[in-house]
Amino acid sequence: MTEAPNIQYEMPKAYEPNKVEAKWYQFWLEKGYFKPRIDPAKKPFVIIMPPPNVTGELHIGHALTATLEDIMTRWHRMKGEPTLWLPGIDHAGIAAQVVVEQLLAEGGLNRHQLGRDKFLERMRQWAKKCRGTIAEQHQRLGASCDWSREVFTLDEGPSRAVRTAFVRLYHKGLIYRGERIINWCPRCATALSDLEV
Repeated sequence: MTEAPNIQYEMPKAYEPNKVEAKWYQFWLEKGYFKPRIDPAKKPFVIIMPPPNVTGELHIGHALTATLEDIMTRWHRMKGEPTLWLPGIDHAGIAAQVVVEQLLAEGGLNRHQLGRDKFLERMRQWAKKCRGTIAEQHQRLGASCDWSREVFTLDEGPSRAVRTAFVRLYHKGLIYRGERIINWCPRCATALSDLEV
């Protein structure tokens, strides 16, 4: 009979997540554990991440939401159901514009001095930077999303789907155009929702 090797291992006094979590998360990604395995005989579980805005970094509320969604996703996956947690990011229109304009102001510029094309390019750069940061933060939280399917609300597919939905709602009489009192922003020269006021 062979004796087990004498392995010395000292358990750390405190949990060190940086030494453990990134390695395991990368392993899960490489093995494709977050991608759905389609089985026509089983009802799939699909959840869409409420897309965070590209206005900066995630906050504790995002962490709570991601945790609850991840719990549901992993539970359905463990039950053997085809499971998809679809990640996404929202362009956040006016909110992102305000952030970029504040950054420009720190350098003594405004969007009018830049011109439309250069300002839109700054917006795209900002959105790209935030998308990367937000995805990295979700991954560090352990979010078991299928990252190969990440969507951005300004991508052609989601953008077209939203326009199509609004046109259909309009033709069904469920939404309408009319003269109403609105929240007008003279600085942005656009209407604001009640939440943006």
